[in-house]
Amino acid sequence: MTDPLIVGWAHTKFGKAEAPDTMALMAEVALPALEHAGLTPDAVDGIFTGVYNNGFQRQDFQGALVAMGSPELAGVPFMRTENACATGSAALYAAADFIASGRGKVALVIGAEKMTAIPIADVGGVLLSASYVAEEGDTPGGFAGVFGRITDSYFQRNGDRSEELAMIAAKNHDNGTRNPYAHMQKAFDLAFCNTPSDKNPLVAGPLRRTDCSLVSDGAAAIVLAAPEVAETLARAIRFRARAQVGDMLALSRRDPTEFAGAHRVWRKALDQAGLSITDLSLVETHDCFTTAEMIEYEAMGLAPRGQGWRVIREGTTRMDGALPVNPSGGLKSRGHPIGATGVSQHVMAAMQLTGDAGAMQVPGATLAGVFNMGGTAVANYCSILERER
Repeated sequence: MTDPLIVGWAHTKFGKAEAPDTMALMAEVALPALEHAGLTPDAVDGIFTGVYNNGFQRQDFQGALVAMGSPELAGVPFMRTENACATGSAALYAAADFIASGRGKVALVIGAEKMTAIPIADVGGVLLSASYVAEEGDTPGGFAGVFGRITDSYFQRNGDRSEELAMIAAKNHDNGTRNPYAHMQKAFDLAFCNTPSDKNPLVAGPLRRTDCSLVSDGAAAIVLAAPEVAETLARAIRFRARAQVGDMLALSRRDPTEFAGAHRVWRKALDQAGLSITDLSLVETHDCFTTAEMIEYEAMGLAPRGQGWRVIREGTTRMDGALPVNPSGGLKSRGHPIGATGVSQHVMAAMQLTGDAGAMQVPGATLAGVFNMGGTAVANYCSILERER
């Protein structure tokens, strides 16, 4: 089997969108992604849609909505994936397998979510369905409460690292000011992020509002093509590696501060690529909460367990550091429309590799890592992307 290549993409601005639903959001990116790739709708062999939904809107059967919004794609086979916050990457990998198996030559991947159409008080309950509901479903504060408990446990073992979390938040907000697709394009300094206040209240445990990703609407699309199609097109980004690793859903059955699945998927991807973490030019990682980014530093091999906080304090992951992490602003600033996130991360990485990232460009980027997780490091996806053309 031969992996396909990324040949085009499209991305809406994340935030509170005027689009009323995912059908409208997906229509904003479907045909523009094909145009960017230099392909027409009749070239598409399969549509792969990633939408979490699960209560954000009444309408489901989300794969069928693509052609509803873009009738030019009527008749193309479609499917929908769901893997919690890794739903977008699940759709992307399913599409890649579809082409690698020889079942098709061109696939359109769309990730989307409309989160703001329900009351904000109900969002937490929808997101908690991505936890082990039997044990964690009544956690006060929703998923922020789950990560608040993880943060408490981490601090108990490794000292209070609130300032380092604030440094991660300030970094990602600063990066987001340079991303035209970001939900929040506003910088917050370290003092603001580190100090609970009326404008930055405590949300759950030691987590402040600036430690939590945003409730967002948005969509992103990627066009994948078989090598023989990609060689005729203007651009081609290849997967140097793509890996997936699972872990136990219930936090009671593992150490929630370890992210063992994330560690394993990074090892698997780097081994597959024949690289070390320091060979990468940048990483787009899953910072649903600042605690997640800090623990992911350990998972990707930038620090031993319990010392991820050192990475941000030493400046390694800043834009001017040895390995910029989340130059797009990450979920923290770019936003986190659940189904769109994994696709968006891959788009942000691809833009870096083609030199199309504008003000958020990492100079000379040649290799990009992407880590997207569903739940608390339960469904773990890691891609390493490289420009072929």
